[in-house]
Parts: sequence; structure tokens; C-alpha cells
Amino acid sequence: MRARTQRTFLCEVGVPGGLEAIACHEIERRLGARVDMHYAALQSTMDGQIRFLYSGDLAALLELGTVQTAYVVCQFAVSRPRALLGDAALREMLELVGYVRGLWPRAAFTTLRLDAAGAESAVMTRLRRTLAEGSGLQETTTGGDLEVRVRRSAPETVGWDVLVRLGPRPLATRAWRVCNLPGALNAAAAHAMVLMTQPHPNDVFLNLGCGSGTLLIERLECAPAGRVIGCDSSLKALSCARRNITAAGYSEAIELFPWDVRDLPLPDRSVDAACCDLPFGHLVGSHSDNVQLYPALLREAARVSKRGAPLVLMTQEVRLLDRVLAGCTAWQTERRIAVRIQGLPRRVVLLTRR
Repeated sequence: MRARTQRTFLCEVGVPGGLEAIACHEIERRLGARVDMHYAALQSTMDGQIRFLYSGDLAALLELGTVQTAYVVCQFAVSRPRALLGDAALREMLELVGYVRGLWPRAAFTTLRLDAAGAESAVMTRLRRTLAEGSGLQETTTGGDLEVRVRRSAPETVGWDVLVRLGPRPLATRAWRVCNLPGALNAAAAHAMVLMTQPHPNDVFLNLGCGSGTLLIERLECAPAGRVIGCDSSLKALSCARRNITAAGYSEAIELFPWDVRDLPLPDRSVDAACCDLPFGHLVGSHSDNVQLYPALLREAARVSKRGAPLVLMTQEVRLLDRVLAGCTAWQTERRIAVRIQGLPRRVVLLTRR
């Protein structure tokens, strides 16, 4: 009997801008020999989009923590989108839709939305209607469980790409997020920050100013830990974090405390790794508060951290953080990454305790 040939998919994932290298490393680590990162991977390293060839079960892509959105792609060497209405093209698109729907319970998809420039044109309207009818879904122009994107191929090629999202919501919209706060950290960015600490199963992990609990949950999504501690001076934030942590199934594994990050009741050199999404004075806190908070937080984090322990910070107050670090002898700056999340420029900084 002839062996079954494994289908190869062209995939595209969206990640927080600036964190592409970390996402590429996670993709290669998780997917191993099933992924070919050399195919068109470098064409988009600056805009948060990464393409690769993948031979395997598409469900594995749903486990990628640093990915915000994931799509499978059909490429058509046609000059006009009207050609996408041909029988062969429609069969290929509907086959891809079938692969995606097969990853989820049948009830996960009820509507289909087409995202394209000129989405209300006669051609795109007909394409949306045909795909909806062929897949047994209701067409819609807003929201949409099954998202299909149509756009021109890369400038150096002639053609059109059709992308089908691998789920009824973006991957970064975590199922556990039942409570949100203004300025809550993007889960894909949080996952990348945690990976920068090189998680170890015996780590004592500390999240300073834990907010709604995103970094704490993503830490345990990456790997087990010896102890996971979150602290915040806001009781409202801790209540929200507790709801999310319970929904994620980690209520027994994560400790929450109403601590001031400038005065932690922890022993000296007791923490193996730490993360903090620093307030940057827009949705949370103020610049005048941060002038006092940033140096105090770094001093206290240095006191409780073991020698060589990583501390990963994110902020929009880039100049303030740089100024504070310039006068700080306890921390060695290992890496600075300019990132863009929801249109806002931010900086991720990896420090190690001297």
C-alpha cells in the first residue's frame, strides 16, 4: 500500500511588531522538522508578518503563544480578482476552509466575513456569498467567525493571496481572559517576554505589578515553575487577575499578593526570574509618579533577585527607563527591542542581575 503524502501548507502568522525573531524561534522549536522557515520568511521581518511552509496537523499552530493571528494561504497567479471566482480557485479555497473548520467543533463557526480592499465591490460581494454558500455559513460584513482575507501578492510577484484564519478569534484573544483592565498587556507580547527569561521548571517567578494576570498565566503556559508570584497594590487588579487565573485553571499554582513593588516582603536573592509591564503614564499611572516608581522598583527587584536572574520590562516611557538604567549598577542591559502593540511604540528590555 502506498504511504499517504502529508499535505504542505503555506502559513502566515502575525506577531507584535519587533518580536518577530522571538516568534520565529518559538515556531521552529515547537514545530521542528515540519516547518520550513526559509520560504518567504524574511520578506516581512519588520512588519509583524511571518510566512513559512508547514507539513503537519494545523492544530499545532494554535499552540503558538507569541502569535496574534494565524492563517493558511492560497496563492493564485492571476492578474484580476475576478479570476478567483473560477471553479478551480473556488474549490481550492473551500478545501482550505474545510481544513480550518475541521480543527474546531462544528458550532464554532456560523458566519463568514471577507476582508479585502473594495470588499463591497461586485466581485468581492459575489466571492463572499459563494464561499459562504459553499461552506454552509451565513455571510456577514462585520465580525465573522470564519475570516477570509483577499489581497494582492507580494510586489515582486503577480497574483492574489487568499488567507483563511485558523480559528473563530485571533490566537492572542485567549479563552481564559474573562476580565480585562485598561492597558492590559497583549498576551502574545507577554508570552514573548516570558520566553526571554528562559523559563525553568524550578524557577521562582515574580510578576511585579501583575495587573490582570497575563504574564502570570503565560509563564505557566510556557513551562512549569517552582513558584509563581504576582503582586499589585490595586485590589481591583488582583480581583481581575484572580478571575482570569481561575478561568485558565491555574488558581492553585499562582500566588497573588497586595504588595507595593517598592517594598516586597520577600527574602534577599530569592527570585530566579521576573517580568513587569511598567505603567507608562497614559492609561495607568502618570509620568510624575513613574519618575519615582521606576528607580524604586529596580532597586527592590535587584534586592530580591538572585545573581544572574533575568528581569524583562516593557514600557512606553523609553527615555525615563534609559535614564534610570544609566545610573543603575545592579542591572546589566542585555537586550533592547523596539516593539509596536496596537499601534503604540514600546520598548522591551532584558536585564540580568549583576
